[in-house]
Amino acid sequence: MELSLPLYVEEIQKILPHRYPFLLVDRVTEIDGGKVKGYKLVTVNEPHFTGHFPEYAIMPGVLIVEAMAQLGGVAILSQPTFAGKRPLLSGIDGARFRGQVRPGDKLDMEVEIDRLKGRIGRGIGKAYVDGTLVAEATILFALVDAE
Repeated sequence: MELSLPLYVEEIQKILPHRYPFLLVDRVTEIDGGKVKGYKLVTVNEPHFTGHFPEYAIMPGVLIVEAMAQLGGVAILSQPTFAGKRPLLSGIDGARFRGQVRPGDKLDMEVEIDRLKGRIGRGIGKAYVDGTLVAEATILFALVDAE
């Protein structure tokens, strides 16, 4: 797949199966093999903020991890070898949340796919707000046929 960076939502949707309200990557800025960088612009009108928490909105940690997993999915699915596959989250190890992500923040993310054997892989994800590490996790995934 020939990619021209940065990837905007329209191009990301050609790679990932996710759609609103669950597409959590707004832009992909770098792809170098298994290394990928991108971001999500966090806005107050996202559905999860109506209940988490109405008086002090914080992006749920599980959605931060999901955003990193989706970014890793772009790295995998942009490779011709994996055309027609779908990455499924199969595990999360060592997740740590070191800061809050609030409406108005730009959630910068980077993921490095450091292991891929057959259809099973692993990525190391980190997320930042204003250059400060707010979350990190090891993300495990399985590639399945997309049908």
